[in-house]
Amino acid sequence: MPLYCVGLSHKTAPVALRERFAVAEADLPSAMARVRAAAGLDEIVWLSTCNRVELYLVGEPARAEAARHWLFQNCHVDDETAGGAVYSLGEPESVAHLFRVASGLDSMVLGETEILGQLKKAYETARQHGHTAARLNRAFQRAFHIAKQIRSQTNIQRGGISVASVAVELAEHIFESVEGRHVLVLGAGDTGEKVARALLSRGAAAVQIWNRSVERGRALAETLGPRAASIPDWPTAATSVDIIITSTAAQGVILDFARVSDLMIARRHRPLLLIDLAVPRDVEPSVISLSDVYLFNVDDLQAIADSHLRKRQAEMERCESIIQEKVAALLNGGAGPRLVVPGSSEPMLEVS
Repeated sequence: MPLYCVGLSHKTAPVALRERFAVAEADLPSAMARVRAAAGLDEIVWLSTCNRVELYLVGEPARAEAARHWLFQNCHVDDETAGGAVYSLGEPESVAHLFRVASGLDSMVLGETEILGQLKKAYETARQHGHTAARLNRAFQRAFHIAKQIRSQTNIQRGGISVASVAVELAEHIFESVEGRHVLVLGAGDTGEKVARALLSRGAAAVQIWNRSVERGRALAETLGPRAASIPDWPTAATSVDIIITSTAAQGVILDFARVSDLMIARRHRPLLLIDLAVPRDVEPSVISLSDVYLFNVDDLQAIADSHLRKRQAEMERCESIIQEKVAALLNGGAGPRLVVPGSSEPMLEVS
């Protein structure tokens, strides 16, 4: 059975559309079960990040189209609204796309490594809930191996550039430097942690961290050192900081117009920089109309990301050469040592 990829990304859709397709991590197993049943799919892995929502599918061509139709219905979006943003890729394009995604070559920040961890987590969730078999097991394990190969054989990931570090660069463009600034980070997940570390490494005076799980926020603050602190209540802290960076997993806004308006009164309209890295968004877009409020979302990082893209463009050719070779090997049944997926008797092929 062929492998398909149905989805949308920062390259095809703005954040306002992407957030309509986003699925909370806890809801992914049931969402995969429902689309499999509705479309009659053999296998599925569902990837949902701030920059992309993609379904990797195995089934007959008509099944891939049925999955695409289900996705639109489930997210209450029609073709006209999507405006062609949702793509459907068959082989070999679907396999090449998976390999590029795993290697950070399709990311907003070229060569970033967070996506590999996100892809591994999405695959493991699907595997543990019985949504993968030999076809996707082999393709995803191959993708992980290729990402490692590209990281070791090219300079595409040199410098450790990430969405978090680009967000801090944006703050530096606004303030000239984050040195001496006080920052509030909402969300202590992977992105929140990277943001906090980047801020402290560039001289932020203090980083306060709020997370729905107080234990997670406290544990992160303890690892970051004396300039970081976990707080149980963020609205009070928001009155005194220079920058708020959000990356929570909330399914609705936590900073709406009324709340930010009240906040600015409490701040006596001292300028506030808001950087919203969450999808769905944490900050209501209309707050940008408030005086002395400067709001940027994840799509606004593109200009800075493009400057890094130009620096890394020379490595793209080498990466593409590796990917095309490995796509051909996978689809032509290229052999390698036989491995077994943990917890399964399904054999899969790995590349050397």
